[in-house]
Amino acid sequence: MMHLQPFPIFGQIPTNASGETEVVVTQVPAVWAIASLATLLFFIAVSWRIYAKAGKPGWACLIPFYNLVVLLEIAGRPVWWLFLLLIPPIGVVFLLLVLIDLAKSFGKGPAFGFGLFFLPPVFSAMLAFSDAQYHGPDRVA
Repeated sequence: MMHLQPFPIFGQIPTNASGETEVVVTQVPAVWAIASLATLLFFIAVSWRIYAKAGKPGWACLIPFYNLVVLLEIAGRPVWWLFLLLIPPIGVVFLLLVLIDLAKSFGKGPAFGFGLFFLPPVFSAMLAFSDAQYHGPDRVA
Protein backbone atom coordinates (compact mmCIF):
# COMPACT_ATOMS: atom_id res chain seq x y z
CA MET A 1 0.00 0.00 0.00
CA MET A 2 1.35 3.39 -1.01
CA HIS A 3 1.60 6.05 1.65
CA LEU A 4 0.42 9.45 0.38
CA GLN A 5 1.91 12.56 1.90
CA PRO A 6 0.27 15.98 1.93
CA PHE A 7 1.52 18.33 -0.75
CA PRO A 8 4.62 20.22 0.42
CA ILE A 9 4.19 23.93 1.03
CA PHE A 10 6.65 26.79 0.72
CA GLY A 11 9.19 24.74 -1.21
CA GLN A 12 9.62 22.04 1.41
CA ILE A 13 10.92 18.75 0.08
CA PRO A 14 9.34 15.72 1.74
CA THR A 15 11.83 13.34 3.31
CA ASN A 16 11.46 10.04 5.12
CA ALA A 17 12.79 9.15 8.58
CA SER A 18 16.31 8.46 7.27
CA GLY A 19 16.48 11.85 5.54
CA GLU A 20 16.09 10.54 1.98
CA THR A 21 13.87 12.46 -0.42
CA GLU A 22 10.48 10.86 -1.00
CA VAL A 23 8.37 11.09 -4.11
CA VAL A 24 4.93 12.49 -3.37
CA VAL A 25 2.31 10.76 -5.51
CA THR A 26 -1.16 12.16 -5.86
CA GLN A 27 -3.91 10.14 -7.44
CA VAL A 28 -7.01 11.42 -9.13
CA PRO A 29 -9.91 9.08 -8.51
CA ALA A 30 -11.54 7.72 -11.65
CA VAL A 31 -14.83 9.32 -10.59
CA TRP A 32 -13.29 12.80 -10.84
CA ALA A 33 -11.80 12.03 -14.23
CA ILE A 34 -15.13 10.77 -15.56
CA ALA A 35 -17.02 13.73 -14.07
CA SER A 36 -14.52 16.16 -15.61
CA LEU A 37 -14.83 14.52 -19.01
CA ALA A 38 -18.64 14.53 -18.79
CA THR A 39 -18.63 18.23 -17.85
CA LEU A 40 -16.30 19.04 -20.72
CA LEU A 41 -18.47 17.15 -23.23
CA PHE A 42 -21.61 18.83 -21.86
CA PHE A 43 -20.20 22.33 -22.35
CA ILE A 44 -18.88 21.45 -25.81
CA ALA A 45 -22.34 20.21 -26.84
CA VAL A 46 -24.04 23.29 -25.39
CA SER A 47 -21.61 25.75 -26.97
CA TRP A 48 -21.74 23.93 -30.31
CA ARG A 49 -25.53 24.13 -30.32
CA ILE A 50 -25.59 27.85 -29.40
CA TYR A 51 -23.07 28.68 -32.13
CA ALA A 52 -25.03 26.63 -34.67
CA LYS A 53 -28.30 28.36 -33.71
CA ALA A 54 -26.59 31.69 -34.36
CA GLY A 55 -25.50 30.56 -37.83
CA LYS A 56 -21.84 30.16 -36.89
CA PRO A 57 -19.84 26.95 -37.29
CA GLY A 58 -20.22 24.76 -34.23
CA TRP A 59 -16.58 23.65 -34.31
CA ALA A 60 -15.60 27.24 -33.54
CA CYS A 61 -16.33 26.58 -29.86
CA LEU A 62 -13.34 24.20 -29.78
CA ILE A 63 -10.67 26.72 -30.82
CA PRO A 64 -9.25 28.82 -27.96
CA PHE A 65 -9.60 32.60 -28.39
CA TYR A 66 -11.40 32.11 -31.72
CA ASN A 67 -14.39 30.87 -29.72
CA LEU A 68 -14.43 34.21 -27.91
CA VAL A 69 -14.22 36.11 -31.20
CA VAL A 70 -17.25 34.19 -32.50
CA LEU A 71 -19.10 34.73 -29.21
CA LEU A 72 -18.47 38.47 -29.51
CA GLU A 73 -19.83 38.41 -33.07
CA ILE A 74 -22.96 36.55 -31.94
CA ALA A 75 -23.49 39.05 -29.11
CA GLY A 76 -22.87 42.02 -31.41
CA ARG A 77 -19.79 43.32 -29.67
CA PRO A 78 -16.59 44.46 -31.42
CA VAL A 79 -13.76 41.95 -31.73
CA TRP A 80 -11.34 44.23 -29.85
CA TRP A 81 -13.34 43.45 -26.69
CA LEU A 82 -11.37 40.19 -26.68
CA PHE A 83 -8.48 42.13 -25.15
CA LEU A 84 -10.77 43.52 -22.44
CA LEU A 85 -12.00 40.01 -21.64
CA LEU A 86 -8.41 38.92 -21.02
CA ILE A 87 -7.75 41.54 -18.31
CA PRO A 88 -8.75 39.73 -15.08
CA PRO A 89 -10.59 42.38 -13.02
CA ILE A 90 -12.11 44.12 -16.02
CA GLY A 91 -12.79 40.93 -17.96
CA VAL A 92 -15.42 39.74 -15.48
CA VAL A 93 -17.52 42.87 -15.99
CA PHE A 94 -17.18 42.73 -19.77
CA LEU A 95 -18.03 39.01 -19.78
CA LEU A 96 -21.24 39.83 -17.94
CA LEU A 97 -22.05 42.48 -20.56
CA VAL A 98 -21.35 40.00 -23.38
CA LEU A 99 -23.59 37.38 -21.78
CA ILE A 100 -26.41 39.90 -21.35
CA ASP A 101 -26.05 40.78 -25.04
CA LEU A 102 -25.98 37.08 -25.92
CA ALA A 103 -29.28 36.62 -24.08
CA LYS A 104 -30.76 39.63 -25.89
CA SER A 105 -29.61 38.20 -29.22
CA PHE A 106 -31.74 35.15 -28.52
CA GLY A 107 -34.76 37.21 -27.44
CA LYS A 108 -34.18 36.83 -23.71
CA GLY A 109 -33.92 39.59 -21.13
CA PRO A 110 -30.99 40.86 -19.07
CA ALA A 111 -32.01 38.59 -16.17
CA PHE A 112 -31.32 35.60 -18.41
CA GLY A 113 -27.86 37.09 -19.09
CA PHE A 114 -27.22 37.20 -15.34
CA GLY A 115 -28.32 33.57 -15.23
CA LEU A 116 -25.78 32.73 -17.94
CA PHE A 117 -23.12 34.38 -15.79
CA PHE A 118 -24.02 32.93 -12.39
CA LEU A 119 -25.46 29.50 -13.35
CA PRO A 120 -23.91 28.67 -16.74
CA PRO A 121 -24.77 24.94 -16.84
CA VAL A 122 -28.48 25.59 -16.36
CA PHE A 123 -28.98 28.71 -18.44
CA SER A 124 -26.66 27.79 -21.31
CA ALA A 125 -28.44 24.44 -21.63
CA MET A 126 -31.78 26.27 -21.63
CA LEU A 127 -30.51 28.56 -24.38
CA ALA A 128 -29.05 25.72 -26.42
CA PHE A 129 -31.83 23.17 -26.22
CA SER A 130 -34.96 25.32 -25.96
CA ASP A 131 -36.89 26.77 -28.86
CA ALA A 132 -35.09 30.14 -28.50
CA GLN A 133 -34.28 31.59 -31.92
CA TYR A 134 -31.33 33.80 -32.78
CA HIS A 135 -32.53 37.28 -33.71
CA GLY A 136 -29.12 38.89 -33.95
CA PRO A 137 -27.73 41.67 -31.85
CA ASP A 138 -30.11 44.53 -31.18
CA ARG A 139 -27.46 47.14 -31.97
CA VAL A 140 -24.56 47.61 -34.30
CA ALA A 141 -21.37 47.91 -32.27
